[in-house]
Amino acid sequence: MSASSTSRKRPDRMTLDDLPQGTLPAEPVVPRVDRALPSLQKVTRAEELRLQLADEIVRGALAPGAPLDETDIARRFNVSRTPVREALRQLVASGLVEARPHRGAVVAQPSIERLKSMFEAMAELEALCAGLAAERMSAAERHGLEAIHEELRVLSYTGNPDRFHEVNERFHNAIYAGSQNGYIAEITLATRVRVQPFRRAQFRNLGRLAKSQAEHDRVVVAIMRGDKQGAAAAMRAHIELVRGEYEIYAVSV
Repeated sequence: MSASSTSRKRPDRMTLDDLPQGTLPAEPVVPRVDRALPSLQKVTRAEELRLQLADEIVRGALAPGAPLDETDIARRFNVSRTPVREALRQLVASGLVEARPHRGAVVAQPSIERLKSMFEAMAELEALCAGLAAERMSAAERHGLEAIHEELRVLSYTGNPDRFHEVNERFHNAIYAGSQNGYIAEITLATRVRVQPFRRAQFRNLGRLAKSQAEHDRVVVAIMRGDKQGAAAAMRAHIELVRGEYEIYAVSV
């Protein structure tokens, strides 16, 4: 009998004690779509700059709306403006940067309607992953998810939004991988890269870490029980609340 079938018969939440004993499994890997694939060819300076700037945007070091002046970037990285110009062109193509006529490039800052559309897509994709994970995750993967969930529970008391964000990414990656559908996981992560600066910002709201942990708990409970519809609904509600929290954050800065 599968782990999913067994978990459906249990009236209470599955705990770590219900799962096979042993060493924690390696965390599932979801390919990073904001990084170039490994290649035998030497990475160009423009590509190095693109990766560096993309990481800073995703981490929130470069906030939405921040100007990206070619001369300043060239001076900072001690390069000519040619690779900077190419790196910014690539970032525009990825959606992380906007090119404004006669005003240069800025970190993307979508309109309210555009941001709502992005979060709506994010909610549906994450809900799909959570629902599939509830059906398909192995016992070892469920064990790993609960371990990450417990790590987030501890972090929710520390008040460190940056560290919470890092582990939160692992939590969502585990669910993407647990869907057992590499293509869906890939497009879900690609969408998250676009929304990530806004998702990260909302963790700075007072009390948000504890709220996020409670929302995650509903997702985890449903996945542990093999409840596909419940997991999807809980994840969709979680992402919708993330959007609301970002809107609260945006008007406070």
